[in-house]
Amino acid sequence: MKKSVDLELVATTKRYGTTTAVDAIDHKFGAATYSCLLGPSGCGKSSTLRMIAGHEYVSEGDILLGDENITDLPPAKRGTAMMFQNYALFPHISVIDNVAFSLRMQGVNREARHRRAKDLLELVDMSDFADRLPDQLSGGQQQRVALARALITEPTVLLLDEPLSALDPFLRIKMRLELKRLQRELGISFVHVTHSQDEALALADEIIVMNGGVIEQAGAPRSIFNAPRTEFVARFIGGHNVIDDAGKQIAIRADKLAVTKEDLSNSERPASVRDIEYLGSSVNLTLSTPALGDLTAALPDQTFFNDPIEIGATVFLSWKAEDAHNLAA
Repeated sequence: MKKSVDLELVATTKRYGTTTAVDAIDHKFGAATYSCLLGPSGCGKSSTLRMIAGHEYVSEGDILLGDENITDLPPAKRGTAMMFQNYALFPHISVIDNVAFSLRMQGVNREARHRRAKDLLELVDMSDFADRLPDQLSGGQQQRVALARALITEPTVLLLDEPLSALDPFLRIKMRLELKRLQRELGISFVHVTHSQDEALALADEIIVMNGGVIEQAGAPRSIFNAPRTEFVARFIGGHNVIDDAGKQIAIRADKLAVTKEDLSNSERPASVRDIEYLGSSVNLTLSTPALGDLTAALPDQTFFNDPIEIGATVFLSWKAEDAHNLAA
């Protein structure tokens, strides 16, 4: 694999007619890191990835890979490779020929390209399936083949467009571990587009939260989760209550909201329990309050079942001052 270098977006913009999909974003992806572009549909994350790959032209701004400006280079000359959401395998040729296809296009002889393809299939634990056709593979196996095919060009940056979205939940978690392992072993940068908060938190060294074509916040997963800067980030990353408390907007993690059956301090906020959701290790209470709107409290399962609360009950809420995180206007 090539030596990993920084990837930088400089005022990178994408317009479709009069619509601005990506609005002059600046960001540097560190060398040999796993980054996740996170956000809802239409936020600009996939357009950003496709501009990095060269599959969308850049309306304004630049894309730099190390010391090279790759903004106007064709995809094959950029030092990047892309793994598509639908895997895009050729149905009529074998697994090994799918993996070796880009080397074939470069004129590499059959023996050499198959030798390299076998190395990649071994890396993704698919050596035993080299002679099969794609439709003889499961979804997870097809994903591994697509990953090997993307890596055979020895990219500096691997781009992944929602690579886990087609997998069932159990396989999705397994493949998350595989992707992170591969990124560490290869020592190259991965840039991964997802709308799944759990996926981003589990995989990323850095999460870049996008909304409306701009970057709302970027940082380490723990800092994004514990210290969201805006109401959008707090709501989208999940696990938070956004509260307008005496004219000041704050975010409080659901697991930091204390729930009691009595007003122990004569200053707690009353709430009605609207719903209860058992999640295994925790229980979520959906709460309605007169002054603060709808809130969610996450209780450890043992805490809840030691003293259960019924739907319709009145409870009292409080939180520690240090657990209330101020949000930007």
